[in-house]
Amino acid sequence: MNRPYIEFRKQRDFSSILSDTFGFIRNEFKPFMKAIFNIAGPAILVFMLSLTAYNYVAGDMFNFSSFGEPSFNSGNIFVVLIAVLSYLISGVAAYILSVSSALYYIKSYVDNKGETNLAEIKKNVYKSFWSFLGMSFLKGITLIIATMLCFLPVLYAMVPMAVLFSIYVFETRSSATDAYSKSFNLVNVDFWTAFGSFIVLGIIYYLLGLIFSVPTIIYTLLSSGEIDPADISSFSADPIIIFLNVLNTFFQFLLNIILVVGGAVIYFHLHEKTK
Repeated sequence: MNRPYIEFRKQRDFSSILSDTFGFIRNEFKPFMKAIFNIAGPAILVFMLSLTAYNYVAGDMFNFSSFGEPSFNSGNIFVVLIAVLSYLISGVAAYILSVSSALYYIKSYVDNKGETNLAEIKKNVYKSFWSFLGMSFLKGITLIIATMLCFLPVLYAMVPMAVLFSIYVFETRSSATDAYSKSFNLVNVDFWTAFGSFIVLGIIYYLLGLIFSVPTIIYTLLSSGEIDPADISSFSADPIIIFLNVLNTFFQFLLNIILVVGGAVIYFHLHEKTK
C-alpha cells in the first residue's frame, strides 16, 4: 500500500505547516521511527541505561546524613562523577544521532520523491556527527545568551535555531558556521509565520510531555507521605520512580521528533519563499 506523498518544497501558510508536520509523521511513522532506531537506537539505549544509573547514584548527593560517615568517601564521589559524565555524553550523542537521522530521512524522502535509502541515511548521519555537535554547541550558547539578555531575545533566537540543522542538511554546500549565519537571515523572510508555527508546535510538545508525565506525578504524590525528609535518597533510589523517570525521558526524547520535523517544514517554507 502506497503512502501519500507530502511535498516539502513549497510555500505554506500557518495551518499547512502544522498539518504537513503531523501528516508526515503519521504517514511515515513506521519506516521513519525504524530508521531512527536503527541508527540512533544503540546510543538511545546507552543513554537510558546511563540515566538509570545516574538516578540511582545521584540520591547519595542528597543524603546529608552520610557526611562524616565511612560510606561517604571519594569512591562514592567518583562513582557519581562517572554516572554524570556517562549521562551527559550519551545524552548528547543520542540527541545528535536521533535529530540527524530524522533530518537525513526527510532529505532522502524529498530527493527520491517518497522513497528512502537507509544505507545513505546512515552514511550521512555518521559523516555529519561532529558538525552536528558543533552546531548543537552554537545553538545552546545562543539560547543561553539570549535567555540571559531578556525574554524577547530568546523568543527571537529560538526561530533561527529551529531551522539551523535543516539548513545544514538540505543545503549541502553549507558548513556548520554557514548554516548558523544563514539561519538568522532566512527566518526574516517570513518571521511571524515561522515563529507562530514553532510556538504552537512547542505547546503541543509540552502538553504531550505532560501527559506522559502523569504516571510519575501520580506515583510521587501517592508516595510523598511515606518519604523520610532525613533520608530523601531512599525515594530517589526507588526502582519504580527510577523506571517512571527513565520512561518519561524516553517519551520526551521521542516527542522531540515533532519539533525536528516541524523545523524542516518551516525551513522549506522559508527557502521556497526566497525564490
